[in-house]
Amino acid sequence: MKKFYLKSMGCKSNQFEGQIVAQKLTETGYQEVKKLEDADFYILNSCSVTHKSDNEAMYLLRHAHSLGLKTILTGCIAQIEKDKLLNENYIDYVFGNEDKFEIPELLEKQDTYAVKDLMEATEFYKVKLDDTTKTRISLKIQDGCDNRCSYCIIPYGRGKSRSADTEFIINEINRYVTLGYKEVVLTGIHIGLWGKEFHKNLLDLLKEIELKTKIPRYRLGSLNPHEITTELLDFLQSSEKFCPHFHLSLQSACNKTLKNMNRHYTVEYYLDQMEDIVSRFDKPFLGSDIIAGFAGETEEDFLTTVENLKKSKLSQIHTFPYSIRKGTIAEKMEGHLPDEVKEERASVIKRISAQKYEDFLLSNIGSEQEVLIEKRLDKTGKYKGLTRNYLTVRLDEGEFNTLKKVKLDKIEGERFLGVPL
Repeated sequence: MKKFYLKSMGCKSNQFEGQIVAQKLTETGYQEVKKLEDADFYILNSCSVTHKSDNEAMYLLRHAHSLGLKTILTGCIAQIEKDKLLNENYIDYVFGNEDKFEIPELLEKQDTYAVKDLMEATEFYKVKLDDTTKTRISLKIQDGCDNRCSYCIIPYGRGKSRSADTEFIINEINRYVTLGYKEVVLTGIHIGLWGKEFHKNLLDLLKEIELKTKIPRYRLGSLNPHEITTELLDFLQSSEKFCPHFHLSLQSACNKTLKNMNRHYTVEYYLDQMEDIVSRFDKPFLGSDIIAGFAGETEEDFLTTVENLKKSKLSQIHTFPYSIRKGTIAEKMEGHLPDEVKEERASVIKRISAQKYEDFLLSNIGSEQEVLIEKRLDKTGKYKGLTRNYLTVRLDEGEFNTLKKVKLDKIEGERFLGVPL
């Protein structure tokens, strides 16, 4: 029996797809192993958001090759770089972002290269995950992106926006309910574009989910600020299933930088929007992405970002230094900053994030929350669960895959101790 070790990098969509690849391989007679040294094949489901992720991918492939494994590269790097990669002696197979789902068949045919042109793709590639070992599950509802943000290479790795049809999504969620899942996370490369090609939008889909499924909880992936409309917020505020967890794809807190990034909103708009969200929901979690040190970002621009982030209602900020991506508009912009400046600016934002998250945790002490109990912790003997507003809770007692009302008693590190009600 052939054995494989699979690693997925990057976003939730890529993690979901990696699970599908593993499932398809095990269904066709391959065995997944937990130790690299035990494998015959090393499969890297890659991400190409930054140079750092590219470099990490190549390092991982070289290491696996040095151990005598056959190496398979798939994901966004494989899609973007295509045939160039087979020239590297440490990469044995290159499969694109949709071709990854056909890896068992490709290996059977002894194909070493398969990369479809996703820029010509118009149909959403439907895949089904049958994992029954967890309590929460992702459902990919959309792929690709029609935006052309000046810094981003991902549209070339994912193609144009393509949506799963409503019937498929509803059927999948109902199937998850049958399998015992209590929460589904709607994910994609840009879920705010869901339904564009058949003249629908995300709100249309959520109304169908509320009406036609019995999933107790659902959570949304990342959205651009202008996609979170008043109409959408009105609907989510009235929902008993929606988890008040928003991830805003902000990228900067300086209007000049946003314009250079080709982002179509202002800082003032999304600061007001966050105020609105906080007024509507009970202690909502507000996460975001911020790129530090974008091309042309002056010290004054950065200080503007810092001040705006400090006064925002964000709960946590995911930040990383700007990385030049070959083939993007930003590659040819003036004013690229030294790596040490970008790293230092990212460090400043990380410190702001740490303070904001601490404040968010403190604001939740004493609150009553619904917790989905996910697993028992081996070292502590306590149970671990997740609140609707994305807080991790430990419990002395519980039952796997159940929803339990608790009071958040005190903080232990970045987790709460929950007292059952």
